[in-house]
Amino acid sequence: MNKYYNGIKNSGLTIYDSIPEDLYIPNDDLEIVLRNGLKNLSTKGLAIRTRSKVVKSKICEILGYPIPKSFLKTQPRFFGQNFDTYIQKSDNLQIWNEEINPNRRYVLIREENDILTNVVVISGSQLADYDTTGTLTQKYQAKLNANNNGGELYSRFDTDVIKNLVNNEYKLPICLESPTDLPIIENLLSISALYDKLKKLIGFSFKNPGIDKERNRGAFLQEEVSKILGYKSYKDNGQFPDIVNQLLEIKLQTSSTIDLGLITPSSTEFCDFSLMNQKIRHCDIRYAIFDAKIEDENVIIKGLYLSTGEDFFNHFQQFEGKKVNKKIQIPLPKGLL
Repeated sequence: MNKYYNGIKNSGLTIYDSIPEDLYIPNDDLEIVLRNGLKNLSTKGLAIRTRSKVVKSKICEILGYPIPKSFLKTQPRFFGQNFDTYIQKSDNLQIWNEEINPNRRYVLIREENDILTNVVVISGSQLADYDTTGTLTQKYQAKLNANNNGGELYSRFDTDVIKNLVNNEYKLPICLESPTDLPIIENLLSISALYDKLKKLIGFSFKNPGIDKERNRGAFLQEEVSKILGYKSYKDNGQFPDIVNQLLEIKLQTSSTIDLGLITPSSTEFCDFSLMNQKIRHCDIRYAIFDAKIEDENVIIKGLYLSTGEDFFNHFQQFEGKKVNKKIQIPLPKGLL
């Protein structure tokens, strides 16, 4: 048991309270205490948010603090001891919605194969030395409020730019080459025809590649979408939108937070391709939001919500009004953690 434990426990203070100087744990001691207390803790099978709560609860237990029923979004999270925690599977540290604070402590926790293996405590001033850009990368997000009825076609019609370009006679499956091909009028489905095809995936299930393997899950769904639309083969080159040939962006949601990237769906900025000499805007893209749950070891599609980018925020709540969520990405030196 560390020498600060009894003092903190007997004080009755919480992690949100200011503390006297004699209960403030110096960096070196904090690192040793947390490394010894967290090492070999298993996180197997825990969703990312659950994992974060379990680790923070364990830290409270190690330091002598009562475990709160829920952790408030204070900055930093452990206000009294002036530190935030970051669980790292890689050497890429991401800090959301705030600059590096030179006076704060950053507790970096290494996770390998679902086991906590190491802890490093670093000051904000030292961490700032590793930040080569100092740039906050913006990321728009929205919230999915599923209506539990299997989904809905939110946009009955495409945008004015697209609705005169779609092939309304396209009813039977035809053999398409690749989802990454540029769109052509002969093969471009209307948004309602897309919905009729994609809703067949409601109830579809596939094996979960891992609780934190969101990209793998998304790629698997994208492959199934390609099959159901009739493409000869699946291909993904990281383009936007996912199925360029159908102006279709795909989001697989096992939580309510929809990550939208650097540009809002409703943006009138142009994409880097055109259709029949018509420049395509981001708001012309069709967004397929697949609501899913993880049950046992499977991902199960519960519903489909399809909307144009133009209509998107009429149906999905944008986080923090017009604001964006931002992050700093910092490459940590090899061997630091």
